[in-house]
Amino acid sequence: MEIRVLGPFVARLEGKSVVPSAAKPRQVLALLALRPGQAVTVTALLDELWGDAPPRTAPATLQTYIRQLRRMLGQALGPGAVRGPKDVLCTRYGGYALDVGAAEDATEFQRLCEAGQTALREGAALEASGLLHRAMELWRGEALADVQIGRVLEVEALRLEETRLGALEARVEADLRLGRHAALLGELTALAAQHPMHETVHAQLMLALYRCGRPSHALSSYQRLRGTLVRELAMEPSPRLQRLHQAILRADPGLELPEPPAASPSAALSAAYLAPASA
Repeated sequence: MEIRVLGPFVARLEGKSVVPSAAKPRQVLALLALRPGQAVTVTALLDELWGDAPPRTAPATLQTYIRQLRRMLGQALGPGAVRGPKDVLCTRYGGYALDVGAAEDATEFQRLCEAGQTALREGAALEASGLLHRAMELWRGEALADVQIGRVLEVEALRLEETRLGALEARVEADLRLGRHAALLGELTALAAQHPMHETVHAQLMLALYRCGRPSHALSSYQRLRGTLVRELAMEPSPRLQRLHQAILRADPGLELPEPPAASPSAALSAAYLAPASA
């Protein structure tokens, strides 16, 4: 079965879509597809579909959804198939499991991310940029964009989105090392607006602005971040952001574009200002 989750939900069997048009059966299939080969308990499925207020008929209704999904699977498989719909959507251990491979786009995304981040750590910025650009191109929108999200799927979707943001940060860092700061400005400005308290995004925007000859805008970006953190969390920016701020104020040469991108002392200095807070 072909499964894609990095955008609108896709599930195809023998080239035919098996994604239900109804919202709740689609939720069930999406949750099973995100845990391929694993038993998803009836309790978890009921929690996903109805939360704390399941109707008395919820278990019977869930069984109806499973039958609907199996009917769609059977139609896609056809009468001569070796495996039947109950072999694909199995009853197992107090729940159900989808006996298929992992989502193709999520698996490839993870592979490219790991390779790209490894290349970045090893100083191969050009290779890292290429790998991470390819990883980001696999996204067709928000994870499970056309699936109604309950609280179980919400955890899965948030996990995918956090992985996406981490890969995006690494890709931007690679591009900054390659001197692409001017091309990044629009994207980073939008990201900073979307994530007003995300320090790494703001640090990358500040560095890009500084390298574009706009130190006053870089300092303004810092002040906006600081104002938001103080107002919302009653806390100051982290020491790494404060160091970047001070470096911009004194026009630290370490902030200039490194040459060559991956090997000069400047690369090490600017990378120190962009390193995640946990580093």
